[in-house]
Amino acid sequence: MAADQPPPAPPLRSLIVDDEPLAIERLQILCAQTPGIDLVGTASDGEAALRLVDALTPELLLLDIAMPGLDGLAVARALEDRQARPAIIFCTAFDQFAVAAFDVAAVDYLLKPVSPERLARAIGRVGAALRSGTGTPAEKTAYTEEFWVPWRSEMIRIAARDIDRIDAERDYMRLHANGRSLLLHETISELERRLDPDLFIRLHRSTMVRRDRIARLSHDGMGVWHAHLVDGAQIRIGRTYLAAARALAGR
Repeated sequence: MAADQPPPAPPLRSLIVDDEPLAIERLQILCAQTPGIDLVGTASDGEAALRLVDALTPELLLLDIAMPGLDGLAVARALEDRQARPAIIFCTAFDQFAVAAFDVAAVDYLLKPVSPERLARAIGRVGAALRSGTGTPAEKTAYTEEFWVPWRSEMIRIAARDIDRIDAERDYMRLHANGRSLLLHETISELERRLDPDLFIRLHRSTMVRRDRIARLSHDGMGVWHAHLVDGAQIRIGRTYLAAARALAGR
């Protein structure tokens, strides 16, 4: 090894938590094939996971969410106030918990079946955060700053500041961000609560936009107002949201 190169980081002491034996077996195989992981144990329920965290002091949990009894989110919340809290990577078959996962400062959110490449990237993120001394990178703030959103066969991270517009589509929200159109399993009322009101404004019962994407406001002389976005889109402003929209222009 060259003198100017730092020694390789020790592997992360890791614990698998899943109520499905086949899922545990698959993750064990993936961990054995992935550099940077030292698997120290497995747990099949949330209560056992907390006991093993106390006994084994892992640095990382590969944590399922949908489990009977104490589910993965409850396990993460139980660990929140611990000084030596392990980093958490959720491994789940469901995408609808992705927003809640940020509330417990999870590092990543992997959809089953977990691919070797996706696991390796997640492990790299944990290692980089620990080496930089920042702990888990998703520190809790007053408002949600990032989302995990399904994209093809994986979940990708989208920064809130990169979202131009949000449109409600039944039980999903369509996020327009970085030239892509992505679906997130969440209600618009919940997103309105989670997003920074200094950055986003709701214009309609089914539409929110980033404030700096609004180029101008107009009305048709009959009391109907529209917001014109910088990309040329035109949004009709609902009566409930008109006062807040007009306040943008100081009217």
